[in-house]
Amino acid sequence: MKFSCEKEILLGILGTASRAVTGKSSMPLLEGLLICADASTLTVTGYDMSMGIRTTTETDVVEPGSIVINAKLLLDIVRKLPNDVVYIETDDKLMTTVKCGRAVFNLAATEADEFPALAEVSSATGFSLPQNILKSMISQTIFSVSDNESKPIHTGCLFELDGSRLNVAAVDGYRLSVRRETIEGMSGEMKFVVPGASLREIERILGEDDEPVEIFPDQKNILFRIGGTTLITRLIEGEFLNYRAAIPNDFEHAVDIDSHELISSIERVSLIVSEKLKNPVRFHFDGNYVQLSCVTAIGKSYDECPIDGCIEDLEIGFNNRYMLDALRASGTEKVRLQLKGSLNPIVISPTEGDKFTYLVLPVRLRAND
Repeated sequence: MKFSCEKEILLGILGTASRAVTGKSSMPLLEGLLICADASTLTVTGYDMSMGIRTTTETDVVEPGSIVINAKLLLDIVRKLPNDVVYIETDDKLMTTVKCGRAVFNLAATEADEFPALAEVSSATGFSLPQNILKSMISQTIFSVSDNESKPIHTGCLFELDGSRLNVAAVDGYRLSVRRETIEGMSGEMKFVVPGASLREIERILGEDDEPVEIFPDQKNILFRIGGTTLITRLIEGEFLNYRAAIPNDFEHAVDIDSHELISSIERVSLIVSEKLKNPVRFHFDGNYVQLSCVTAIGKSYDECPIDGCIEDLEIGFNNRYMLDALRASGTEKVRLQLKGSLNPIVISPTEGDKFTYLVLPVRLRAND
């Protein structure tokens, strides 16, 4: 195998594929990247037996071939090389030479034949949507994915396609996030749960433009095709929470609030909250203001924020991080807060439409909170 490639291009595809490489494995091959040079195409694949990433680029191939080489070592080397053309050549004993400028590295590689094949995914049924929309749908829900492995189904996001309507939902037992989008030209019905870890990698790969991402789910796996990159991951089996039933539809109070002002107020009163000093932030709705306060072992904090509307004397406590995550993810200047009572969840939604819904369960307040 012999090829050359611009350093920045090579670094990009190595970095993308290495996100699917396991740090330490009982199978040393899985700590490596499969590098295939064929005709004028370079393909790099990483695989941890659960998620695989394969990415390709056009390059100058002198001699086709395939090897497996340690991902971390190769990535570290290429990262430190000068910004120039990188030349990679492997001899018949799999000794691989990496050259760039005056730098030369000789590395032992492994036969490519034993590298496990990525799961085969049927492309018979699928759909596509703009990359920027999928990216926002992931980022606006993934923070609510559970890390509790006792309920594996909730360690991923539920995708529901109903006609031209795509819903993405995540839940962790304390909060719920739902993001909805109508996609022109999309149709069909399907439902599947994608692991949160895989979605975080997909979010990193997705661009901010409206170029399409193709999605093909089958019974056990799902394939995402993003430009020259393909990500394949297992789906999570099980029954996802009926999130529609979990969202209340009758409220006693609904007020609008400037999300940036509320974020700033929560951040200020949370300065005395830490991992060691955990206490809820007390929200006291009193007329046209919400008064925020917190008490921990090191002191007290207080701030207030105006609201558009009026709620008389309602007090409710929340985990500060859960509220901040939802408000930051909304991405809007104003949000609507819907409440029923001090023991009922708060629902955060847009002032118009239903693009997102965030539900946060309250924390029971004690007299000294």
